[in-house]
Amino acid sequence: MSDTARAMLSSSLKTALSGRELLDCPVLNKGNAFDRRERDLFGLHGLLPASVATLAEQADLARARLAALPDNFARHIALREIQDRNETLFYAIIDEALEAWLPIIYTPAIGRACREFSHIWTRPRGLFLSYAEHRGRIAEILASPQFDDVRVIVASDGGSILGIGDQGANGMGIPIGKLSLYTACGGLDPARALPILLDVGTDNETLLADPEYIGWRHARVRGADYEAFIAEFVQAVNTRWPNIALHWEDLSGADALRILRRYRGEMCTYNDDIQGTAGVTAGALLAAIKAGGAPLDAQKIVIFGAGGAGCGIADLLAQMMVAGGMTEQEAARRFFMVDINGLVREGMPGVTEGQQPFAQPADVAAGWRVDDAAHITLAEVMAHVHPTMLIGTSGQGGAFTREIVAPMAQQAARPVIFALSNPTANIEATPADLLAWTQGRAIIGTGGPFAPVEYAGRLRPVDQINNSYVFPGVGLAVVAGGITRMTDGMFLAAAHALAELSPAAGAADPTTAPLLPPVSELRLVATAVARAVIAQGQKEGVAPQAAPHEVETALRDAVWTARYRPYEKA
Repeated sequence: MSDTARAMLSSSLKTALSGRELLDCPVLNKGNAFDRRERDLFGLHGLLPASVATLAEQADLARARLAALPDNFARHIALREIQDRNETLFYAIIDEALEAWLPIIYTPAIGRACREFSHIWTRPRGLFLSYAEHRGRIAEILASPQFDDVRVIVASDGGSILGIGDQGANGMGIPIGKLSLYTACGGLDPARALPILLDVGTDNETLLADPEYIGWRHARVRGADYEAFIAEFVQAVNTRWPNIALHWEDLSGADALRILRRYRGEMCTYNDDIQGTAGVTAGALLAAIKAGGAPLDAQKIVIFGAGGAGCGIADLLAQMMVAGGMTEQEAARRFFMVDINGLVREGMPGVTEGQQPFAQPADVAAGWRVDDAAHITLAEVMAHVHPTMLIGTSGQGGAFTREIVAPMAQQAARPVIFALSNPTANIEATPADLLAWTQGRAIIGTGGPFAPVEYAGRLRPVDQINNSYVFPGVGLAVVAGGITRMTDGMFLAAAHALAELSPAAGAADPTTAPLLPPVSELRLVATAVARAVIAQGQKEGVAPQAAPHEVETALRDAVWTARYRPYEKA
């Protein structure tokens, strides 16, 4: 076990680091909380002020300073600087009120940070693997003993960051932020987390012309060269850590699905934009059905935005329908996907691999009244399909208009509308408008955070259909359950576990009860999701068999909490 290991059963932690090196290690540094004994033992005298503080005192002081900053973006930057110095303090600060801190440490603040403050992402423990410098050397770099305890990697090439597109190496903030949520929401030991940015260049001309840009100044590598670089990386990871979770994040749509399908059979890897989004959406739909939405076998679903996220959602929901008794063809025909070329139909040019299973028959609109038969719009699809559910993953702010949404209130008792695009400026419609246009009948979910909306004299909750309800539990399952492959069945199991925790289920008035548990309970959610994922992995033969009490012990042992352990010399 390396010096940076935190996951120890004993109450103390041994390390060979001392002096400035110990203070410079974010996962070990305590700042002025090192006591007199530790200052003697590790040569820290003169490097710290005389006063000795507790973690609680440090966290209280930091929160007061953060509260005095002018806005949440300034708080985001300040928190990241704290994280770079002292990870335990960082998590102690946000653990006090996770719901308040979540939009500050991740969306929407992190997108702006990727765009404007690239210098803060040059963290000691994050890896920038550059196509220009590191081809043929990735295995050598990953071999460093400082990474011995890593169990979860979040990797991105910066190709499709939130709603702001290609950010190149500046996209490092996304892997760092995602891993922060693994810890804050799922209890992942920070010493087991490794953020990686695969720097394959950028097509963002603004960045290429920016003298402060931190990445490789070159057009984005594509084709066979890109594939070879990804293959080298995956092979190096799989060899170095046979039991790791490799989480892909914010790759461009075509790359995301191709890479996932290429490597998911070789190691425990998943794409959160595709599978995590699908898992939380499926869980929220199951909860919506409990709250009065149409039964699963009666659902007709329009998905606006047929990229990786939209296709992933359709794929998992279709599998859920098949598990409920439909044939694969019957399930596929329940989905109407709309992209830049209009309704996706068989034989259309540009239909992607992910869209193909859900392409409607070429003549599906033969009896419809449309302006252009070659390009059937979202409004025309909605007018003729009469869906029970509308999902937005388009990134097009305002795309859901009154004309599109209002008829749903006459066609379904409680239509389900999930406007999932991030950041909030890109949301397809605001919750207030959606409620107004559906006479308050809609069951609403959004990708970003929104305050409750007052309608007809009552406050209506707005559920954030956020991947943090799923992926932290998936990571916990890998660490505690020894999972070797990540399957669609596991994400379905996660969805069902999430739906079982819905406050709307059995509520006296489901219109005022949220679909999903509060963010303050995300650690409980992560444990429930992990338990379900491990059980499914055992059923599918991709996790070792263990008795329920052994799984519970492993889950408890895997959860890290923000506290200072006493240190001893290694």
